[in-house]
Amino acid sequence: MKFLDQCKIFVKSGDGGAGAVSFRREKFIEYGGPDGGDGGRGGSVFIEAVANLNTLIDYRYQQHFKAEKGHHGEGRQRSGLSGQDITLKVPVGTTILEDDQETVVVDMVEAGQSVQLCKGGDGGFGNTHYKSSTNQAPRKALPGWPGEERWLWLRLKLIADVGLVGLPNAGKSTFLAATTSAKPKIADYPFTTLKPQLGVVRIDDEELVVADLPGLIAGAAEGKGLGHRFLGHVERCGAILHLIDGTQDKVAAAYNQIRDELEAYGAGIETKPEILGLNKIDAIEPEDLKKKLTALKRAAKKRGGGHAVLALSGAAGKGVKEVLRALVPPVLERRVEDKAARDAMRRDDDYR
Repeated sequence: MKFLDQCKIFVKSGDGGAGAVSFRREKFIEYGGPDGGDGGRGGSVFIEAVANLNTLIDYRYQQHFKAEKGHHGEGRQRSGLSGQDITLKVPVGTTILEDDQETVVVDMVEAGQSVQLCKGGDGGFGNTHYKSSTNQAPRKALPGWPGEERWLWLRLKLIADVGLVGLPNAGKSTFLAATTSAKPKIADYPFTTLKPQLGVVRIDDEELVVADLPGLIAGAAEGKGLGHRFLGHVERCGAILHLIDGTQDKVAAAYNQIRDELEAYGAGIETKPEILGLNKIDAIEPEDLKKKLTALKRAAKKRGGGHAVLALSGAAGKGVKEVLRALVPPVLERRVEDKAARDAMRRDDDYR
């Protein structure tokens, strides 16, 4: 399945049906009076988050969505049928934005969440409504009210427990392939991964959803290399696994470069629990490994400390379980916080 995490759509609710101008005509009833029915309500446009989607690819080739118009009223005081509503299905984690790409309409963070984007227009009154003692045969009826329309942006931020970040060729895809059943493209050149990949890791009695993000470069926070869109997927993660290529000479510089981008992007990413993984240790001499671990710990301490620094090799499977176990506590803590926030939101909605 192709991955798409951003698209623009046009939605329009249905216009209301027009009221009818009609008069009762039956044998032996000379003055039947008005009996025009009301027009039907136009269909509304809803959006719903579903659990079994992880891409917006359905909206790549169809961008316009219009609900059905209400049917016109008829004689014998028969109201027109209401137009059919339409519901757009999006993955959990989709943010709905106005056309300016800044104003948030709604954040779809829970499966089953449904929101009305455009309300259908009301149907017009038939001439029955305008009968009075001074006007026994009104020929007035109202057209239906027009529906609402708007352009919207859909932006998907994957909901994963762990976000894999690092410079290109740091071994993120290799780590994902070694720990999950995902099949990302793996090669010995930078920018092999061009779109986020998801995989499920099973460690002890827990399951973690891991997102492998394309390698970040300097200036990612300003949008270079599609950095803004890739960093957006980290926003909802419970923890960050920062992989660093241990075969390069300046591991501390590589760490600082990514930390600079995370802090420049903001949105709470810079404060998320982070595990540092010095990767590819199977290709490093023991003496060099010790020096690089020391340099990495020193650099992490200068940036605020508290980050665990672990050695691993995704290709050889060394230290992988230790890294996964270190990720479990912050992920479980985040799940508890998210559940408490959702429960509080439901209570507020019930109260209102």
